[in-house]
Amino acid sequence: MASDPASTEAPARPKRDRTHWLYIAVIVAVILGIVVGFVFPHFAVSLKWLGTAFVALIRMLIGPVIFCTIVLGIGALRKAASVGRIGGLALAYFLIMSTVALTIGLIVGNLLHPGSGLELSNALRGQGADLAGTAKESGGTTDFILGLIPTTLFSSLTEGSVLQALFVALLVGFAIQSLGRSGEPILRAVGYLQKLVFRVLAMVMWLAPIGAFGAIAAVVGETGIDALKSLGLLMLAFYVTCAIFVFGILGAILKVVTGINVFRLLKYLGREFLLIVATSSSETALPRLIAKMEHAGVSKSVAGIVVPTGYSFNLDGTAIYLTMASLYIAEALGEPLSLGEQISLLLFMILASKGAAGVTGAGLATLAGGLSAHRPELLDGVGLIVGIDRFMSEARAVTNFAGNAIATVLVATWTNELDRGQLDGALSGERPFDETTMLDEDDDLPDSGTNAGPGGRDAQAEERNLAQRSLH
Repeated sequence: MASDPASTEAPARPKRDRTHWLYIAVIVAVILGIVVGFVFPHFAVSLKWLGTAFVALIRMLIGPVIFCTIVLGIGALRKAASVGRIGGLALAYFLIMSTVALTIGLIVGNLLHPGSGLELSNALRGQGADLAGTAKESGGTTDFILGLIPTTLFSSLTEGSVLQALFVALLVGFAIQSLGRSGEPILRAVGYLQKLVFRVLAMVMWLAPIGAFGAIAAVVGETGIDALKSLGLLMLAFYVTCAIFVFGILGAILKVVTGINVFRLLKYLGREFLLIVATSSSETALPRLIAKMEHAGVSKSVAGIVVPTGYSFNLDGTAIYLTMASLYIAEALGEPLSLGEQISLLLFMILASKGAAGVTGAGLATLAGGLSAHRPELLDGVGLIVGIDRFMSEARAVTNFAGNAIATVLVATWTNELDRGQLDGALSGERPFDETTMLDEDDDLPDSGTNAGPGGRDAQAEERNLAQRSLH
């Protein structure tokens, strides 16, 4: 018994050392990207394709990761009603917190008045109309529902749509569940596929420094220092508001419900935050968030359902941005909104924020589309913030990611799908995340003995905890 810990610690050290150097390289790449962006702005813009290529490599794995996680989670459940309970609870929480985020954005915007004293140049007019057209192309509720249905069963894994992958994975998971024991070979095959996908993801991550350098250099080169100076108050106000929302509101909820300090959870996800900031895209961290939530003791069904759904519906950072940017534009154009108009705008943005779909830069198009439908006379003012939108997107993505991570832990707690001992071990560093496989040993292959239900992994973890207690 005493030899087991030693045997597991020995191979873990070099793995942690290697990834440690990887993320140091990412930090260095970000600093170099900022320098190149300021010194050689035109050359820096031409490097944008490096970041785009890295994000595309991650995006190609999102569908398979979601598919494998949900199929393995649902296929192991005995009661299909558990999936509906998890999804319904998650959507209700997302709606409430998005409303809170929008309200906070309105309050801060009214207190600071960041748009007063600015003027809109003729060169910036018309950009809002172009962005509004982009938002309108997404269609309404009918188009949204039709967009959930992929062309073929397997195209959902190749077309890059998170919700399509989620929809197909739910169908396949329920189908395997209905097969009973005859579906176990299929689950084992999906387990092998999951191991392969996460191994490919670990390989792709070694390109993160290159992608980070290109992405940051392009953002700084496109924005320029003049835009940062002129709109610095809005950026500062937005960043502070997002911090208050994450650490003050979400952190308080997390502490009350679970007793977990929000700083411990966010520290556990530090490398994912670095990836988001470095690549200006929250999509790069989606597969890793699912893997890390599972490692932290969240069941596969909760991680597989809440995380992808949150990327489309739990956009707290985007919600704050929509209301603050709307007030900013109204003041800059000399047409401040009355209290009644602000309440009407709040209700409208609750729906509009759900159209952002977690895509980088979609927040700006959603803002333009919302203003076009609600206050068309303010549409020209969108051009005021186009220059700094990429920097605003950084804060939006980080806030959205933090909100989804906290939501996953909360939903897992409310549905009794959280292994608290595993969570404490992961947050304390006693049970480090395997950066090479991104899977725990218990997740290697599902079989009739380990996937009897959502508590299969939790039961195994409890057995380990009891064994450890007996030794002490």
